[in-house]
Amino acid sequence: MVTLFLVFNVWKLRLTRLPWVLRGWWTCSFLLSIIRTAFDVYHILTTHTSPRVGDYADVPNFLASAFLFAIAVQGLTGICSLSNDLTEPLLTNNNGKHIEGQKNSLYGNATFIQLITFSWLNPLFAVGIKKPIEKHEVPDLYIKDSAEYLSHSFDDCLNQVKERDSTAIPSIYKAVFLFIRKKAAINALFAMTSAAASYVGPYLIQDFVKFLNGKNHGNLKSGYLLVVAFISAKTIEVIAQRQWIFGARQLGLRLRAALISHIYMKGLRLSSQSRQSRTTGEIMNYMSVDIQRITDFIWYMNTIWMLPIQISLAIYVLNMNLGVGSMAALAATLTFMLCNIPITRTQKRFQSKIMEAKDERMKATSEVLRHIKTLKLQAWDMQYLRKLESLRETEKHWLWMALRLSAITAFIFWGSPAFISMVTFGACILMGIPLTSGSVLSALATFQMLQDPIFNLPDLLSVTAQAKVSLDRVSSYLQEEEIQSDAVMLVSKDKSNFAVEIENGSFSWEPESRNPTLHQIQLSIMRGMKVAVCGTVGSGKSSLLSCILGEMPKLSGLVKVSGTKAYVPQSPWILSGDVRENILFGQHYDREKYYRTVKACALLKDFELFSCGDLTEIGERGINMSGGQKQRIQIARAVYQDADIYLFDDPFSAVDAHTGTQLFKECMMGILKQKTIIYVTHQVEFLPEADLILVMKNGRIAQAGRTDKRHISEDDAETDTGSTTELKSKHDSQSNLSLEITDKRQRLTQDEESEKGSIGREVYWSYLTIVHGGILVPIIILAQSLFQLLQVASNYWMAWATPATNESKPVVGMNVLFLVYIALAVGSALFVFVRASLVAITGLSTAQKLFTSMLHSVLRAPMSFFDSTPTGRILSRASTDQSVLDMDMANRLGWTAFSIIRILGTIAVMSQAAWQVFAIFIPVTAVCIWYQRYYTPTARELARLDGIQRSPILHHFQESLSGSATIRAFNQEMRFNNSNINLVDCHSRPWFHNVSAMEWLSFRLNLLSNFVFTFSLVLLVSLPEGIINPSIAGLAVTYGLNLNVQQANVIWTLCNAENKMISVERILQYTKIASEGPLVIEDKTPPKSWPEIGSIEFKNLQIRYAEHLPDVLKNISCIFPGRKKVGVVGRTGSGKSTLIQAIFRTVEPREGTILIDDVDICKIGLHDLRVRLSIIPQDPTMFEGTVRGNLDPLEQCSDTEIWEALDKCQLGDIVRAKEKKLDSTVVENGENWSVGQRQLFCLGRALLKKSSILVLDEATASVDSATDGLIQKIISWEFKDCTVVTVAHRIHTVIDSDLVLVLSEGRIVEYNSPAKLLEREDSLFSKLIKEYSIRSKSFNKLASLQSADTIF
Repeated sequence: MVTLFLVFNVWKLRLTRLPWVLRGWWTCSFLLSIIRTAFDVYHILTTHTSPRVGDYADVPNFLASAFLFAIAVQGLTGICSLSNDLTEPLLTNNNGKHIEGQKNSLYGNATFIQLITFSWLNPLFAVGIKKPIEKHEVPDLYIKDSAEYLSHSFDDCLNQVKERDSTAIPSIYKAVFLFIRKKAAINALFAMTSAAASYVGPYLIQDFVKFLNGKNHGNLKSGYLLVVAFISAKTIEVIAQRQWIFGARQLGLRLRAALISHIYMKGLRLSSQSRQSRTTGEIMNYMSVDIQRITDFIWYMNTIWMLPIQISLAIYVLNMNLGVGSMAALAATLTFMLCNIPITRTQKRFQSKIMEAKDERMKATSEVLRHIKTLKLQAWDMQYLRKLESLRETEKHWLWMALRLSAITAFIFWGSPAFISMVTFGACILMGIPLTSGSVLSALATFQMLQDPIFNLPDLLSVTAQAKVSLDRVSSYLQEEEIQSDAVMLVSKDKSNFAVEIENGSFSWEPESRNPTLHQIQLSIMRGMKVAVCGTVGSGKSSLLSCILGEMPKLSGLVKVSGTKAYVPQSPWILSGDVRENILFGQHYDREKYYRTVKACALLKDFELFSCGDLTEIGERGINMSGGQKQRIQIARAVYQDADIYLFDDPFSAVDAHTGTQLFKECMMGILKQKTIIYVTHQVEFLPEADLILVMKNGRIAQAGRTDKRHISEDDAETDTGSTTELKSKHDSQSNLSLEITDKRQRLTQDEESEKGSIGREVYWSYLTIVHGGILVPIIILAQSLFQLLQVASNYWMAWATPATNESKPVVGMNVLFLVYIALAVGSALFVFVRASLVAITGLSTAQKLFTSMLHSVLRAPMSFFDSTPTGRILSRASTDQSVLDMDMANRLGWTAFSIIRILGTIAVMSQAAWQVFAIFIPVTAVCIWYQRYYTPTARELARLDGIQRSPILHHFQESLSGSATIRAFNQEMRFNNSNINLVDCHSRPWFHNVSAMEWLSFRLNLLSNFVFTFSLVLLVSLPEGIINPSIAGLAVTYGLNLNVQQANVIWTLCNAENKMISVERILQYTKIASEGPLVIEDKTPPKSWPEIGSIEFKNLQIRYAEHLPDVLKNISCIFPGRKKVGVVGRTGSGKSTLIQAIFRTVEPREGTILIDDVDICKIGLHDLRVRLSIIPQDPTMFEGTVRGNLDPLEQCSDTEIWEALDKCQLGDIVRAKEKKLDSTVVENGENWSVGQRQLFCLGRALLKKSSILVLDEATASVDSATDGLIQKIISWEFKDCTVVTVAHRIHTVIDSDLVLVLSEGRIVEYNSPAKLLEREDSLFSKLIKEYSIRSKSFNKLASLQSADTIF
C-alpha cells in the first residue's frame, strides 16, 4: 500500500526523480528479502527438510525487491518534464551542448540491464576490434560527468560551506564531502553488500564438508541447495562488486574534473604575491600528480566501509566453528590493525617529502625547458642537467625510504593470514577446543577472505596518506590570495569624461614592504587622449600600467576606469595555434575589420612570407616567430578587440624603424585615433604625438606635460615611406589573407606521437632488462612461487592432518600438526619479504635509469625538437608518467606474475579433489582469453588517448598561467575556463570509457569463473561417496571460493599492466630523440686561445627550421672581419636572429659552412663552440635563485668580479640597496625585476664571460635611450678588441659599426661600411637613416616640455 500510494503521487506530480522515502522503502525491502532468503536456506540445510510453499514464494519476492532496489539506486522515474521549457531560452549554448552530449552518450542512454552488465559499451568494442579507435569515435560523457556541470556543482558545495560556517574561506574537506556524499553512499551500499555476500561461502563450508562425510543418495537435495546458496551469494557479490568499483571510478572522475576546473580558475586569479610563492612547476604538479592521488583515494575509500563488515563477519564465522578461539583471531587482527598507526604516520611523512622533492624537480624542469635556448647559447645546459640530476637524487632518496617501508608493510600483511591462523589454532589447542577438518577449512577460508582487505590495507594507508598530503596542498593553493577585486573601480562611460583616474594612489608588489613601488600617483586621463610614459629602467613605467589593470596590490587611493581595456605586455605572450586565432582571440571573424587590423599592424608582408598565410601555425610561446612578429601579432590582437582603453608596454622595442613608424602612424594614430591610449616607450621619437607625457622616476610621476604639435605637422607628412605606399596598393584589393591551402598545411607542432596496436614486446623487454640485464626478475618470480607453494602446503597439511569429526582419530599429534604448520607459514612469509624487497629495488632502479636516459636525451635534443614539441608533453612525461614508474609500474607487473602463480596454485588444489574440473576449466579459460583479446585493442587505444589528452590540459594551463595578466585585461577568463573545461572533457571521455571497459571485462570473467565453480560443486556433490576425500574436497571449495576473484585478477592485472606500460612506452619515446651534435669531439678540440682574432666567414649558408618549411636564410656569403663591429639590420622577419642562431649552431646549416678563425664550427664540439662565444639575447632570461647564481651559474668568478660587472652595467647600486646583496632573490622568470633590468643582467653575464666574440641580439630593445647609449659605451670600451655582431632596430646603435649587413627575406641586400652605404641614396640603409633622422629632427624641433602641475 505504501509503495502504491507513493508511486501514484510520483505519477500525479510528474516527478522526474523518485522521492527519498520510496527509495529508502525499496532498499529496506531488499535487505529484508535477503535476510528472509538466508534464513530459509539455513533452515533447509540444518533440518534437512524440503522447501515449503512459503520458501518458494520468497524467490519471486526476492527478485522483485532486487529489481525495485536497482530502480531506487538509479533514482529516475523516466518521466520527462517540459514545464520549464517555456520560461527558458530555447537554444542556449549550454543546453544545446548538454542535449547533444546526452544524445551521444552510451552510458546516458543505457537501460537498467545494460548498466548491470555494462553491455552499453558493446558498440564501442565493435568499432575497436576492427580498427584503432580515434579521438572523435569515443562516445560523449553523460551530462553529470561533464566538467562544466561538475564545476558548477562544486561551486554550490563551496557556497553551502561558506553559508553554513559563516566564513569567507570554506573548508575544502567539507566541500568535497558534500560533493561526493550521495554517490559515495550508493557505492558504500554496493561495497557492503559485496562484502557481506563474500562471507556466505566460508559460513557454508563446514556444512558442505559434513554433507560430503555423510553423503548418501537420500540427501542429494541438500547438497544441491548448498550449491545454489554458494552460487547465489557469488552472483550477488559479483554484481555488487562491479557496481561499487565502477561507481568509485566514476566518482573519482567527477571529483578530478571539479578540482582541475577550480585549480585552473584559481591560477587565473592568483595575486602577484601568490604567483611568486607558487611557481608554474609547482602548480602543474597540483593538476597532474596531486589530483591523480586524490582520485585514487576515492576508489580505496570503500575499503573503509567494507573493513568493519568483513572483520565482524569473519569473527562471527570463526565463532560458529571455533567458539572462544575466535577471540584469539580478533586479538591478532586488531594487533595488525594497531601496527598501522606508526606505519601510516611514517608513510605520510615520506609522501610529503616525496611531493616536496617532486615539486622542486618539476619547478626546475619547467624553468629549464622554458629557457632551454638561453641555456644552450650560454653552454650552461650540462650545468643545469647536473642540477636536475641532483634534485632527482633527493627525490629518489625519499622514494626509496617509502618503498622500503612498503616492502616491510608487504611482509607484515602478506604474512598476516598465516600469523592470525597460527595464533587462532594455537589458542584452540591450548584451550582444548577440538579442530576438525570442517572447522579448520572454514577458518582457513575465512582467513583467506580476510586476506584481501588486509592486502588492501597497506595500499589504503599509503593512498590515504598520499591523498591527505595532496588534498592539503590543493586546499592551501585554493585558499591563496587572489587579485584584489576592488583594486579598480569600473565606472560607466556616461557617468565620467575620464577614461582613467588615479587619486592619491600607492601600490606595491610587496604589500608588507615599507617602500611602495608606486606612491603619490595622481592622474586623470580624458577619453581619447594619447599618453606616453617614459623614464629610466626600473622607474615604475610597467608598474603604472599594472596598477591601472588592477594587477598590482593597492595600498591606498582610488583607481577608476571607464570602458573596456586591451593590453599589450612588454614580453610578447603568444598562444599555440595559428596566427589568425591569436589575433581574433575569441572574437568573431569579420573579414573587413580583420584586414584593416593586420594592415595597420604591418603584418601583410609577413603573411606573404608565411607558408600558410595567417593560418600558419605558431610554435609554443611563438618560438618560430621573430620578436617583432610576435609583438605585432599581439598588437593586432589588442586592436581587433575594439576596446575603449589601450595599454601598450613598450610596443616598439622589438620592431625595426620602418615598422615602428608604420605601427605608430597607422595603428596608434590611425585606426586607434579615437581611443584612449597609454603607451610606455623608450624611443623619444614617439613622444611628440602624445597629448600628455609622464616621466616616471623612483616610483613617482616626476613630470607631466603636454607638447606643441604645430612645429611638426610638415615633418609628419614626410615619414610615409615608399615601401608603405607599395604595400597599400598591393593589398587594397585583397579580400582573403589566408593562402587557401588549409588541406596542405605543414604544421610545426605535430600531433603527439602515439604508437598503434599492442604494446611492443621490446617495451616490456627494455623495462625488465634495464637493470642488471633482468637477472633479478627470475629471482622475484622464484620467491613468489615458493611463497605460494609453502602457503598451499600449509593449508593442505591442515586439511589432511586434522580429523574429519571429533570422534575420528587424528593422523598426527596436535603438537606436530601445529609446529609443521608454523614452519610452513613462517617460511612463506619470509619469501614474501624477499620478493617485496627485490621488487622495490628493481622498480626504483629501473625508474631512475629511464629518467636519466630521458633527461639526457631531452636536454641534448636540438632546438628544432623544442620548437615543435609543446612543453606540456615533456612535463607530462616527467611528472605523471615518471610517477607511474616510480611507484606503480614494478608492482603492477609483479602483481601480474603473482596473480598467475596464485591461480595455478588454486587449480592445482582443485584438481586434487576432482581432476574432471579441467574439462570445464580449459574451455572457460579459452573463452576468457578470447574476451581479453576482444577487449584489449579498444582498452589499449583508450588508454593511449587518455595519456595523449592529458598533455593538452597541462599545456593550456601553463600557457594560461604565463598570460594570466593579458587574459584578465581582456576579460577572457570565462572563455579560457571553457577551453579548459573542454580539454578536461576530452581527457575524461577516453578515461571513463577505459575504466568502464575494464568493468565490462571483469564482469564477464567473474561470471565465467562462477560457472567453473558451479561445475566443481555440482561434480563434488554428484560423485559417489568414497571416491574423494571430503577434507580435500573441502579444501578445493575453500580455494574455489576465490577462483572468480583470482581469474578476473589475472586478466585485470594483465590489462592494467599494459595500460600502465604505456607510461614506459611514452618515456622510452623520449629516450630516443635525435641528438644535436656532440658536445666535445676529442680530436677536433680547438686551442684554448681560439678564437684569437674572431673573424666569422659565411659560405653559401642556407638554413631552414624543418624539412617541410621554406629556407629562412638563402645563400648567405660574407665575412665579418676579426675585432670589428658589425651591425645587422633588416625588416622584422628578414632572418637576422636566424643568422645569430647559426653562429651558435642552435640551427644547423642545410648547406654551406661557417668558419671562425678558419675553423669550421660544424666540425667541433658544441660545448667547445658555445663556451667561447658570448651573447646578449633578444628575450632577457633570468632563472629562479639569486643574483650571483644568475650572473655566474658555473661559479667561476669571485665576488669582486661580479660587483665590477654589476657596476659596469648600472645595476651595482640597485643590488647594494637589497638586504641580501648578491644573494638577493630572483623569482621565477625574474618577475621581481623589470625587463630592462633583466637585459642589463644579461650584459653582466657577457662581461663576466670575457669572450672574443660578442653577439647582441636586440640587446637594448627594452631599455631607455640614455641607458642604451651607456650600454653602447660600455660595450665599445670593454669589448674594443673583440668582434661584436649587433642586431638592432635602433639605427644609432649600428651607425658607429665598422660594417653593416642589411638582410631582406633571408638574403643579403647590402653589406659595406655605413659611410659607403650612405653614399647611395637609394640604398635601404640610407632610407632607414633618413627616416630615423626625420623623426629625431621632429623631436628636436619640439618646444621644451611645458611645465604642468600634476593633472587631476
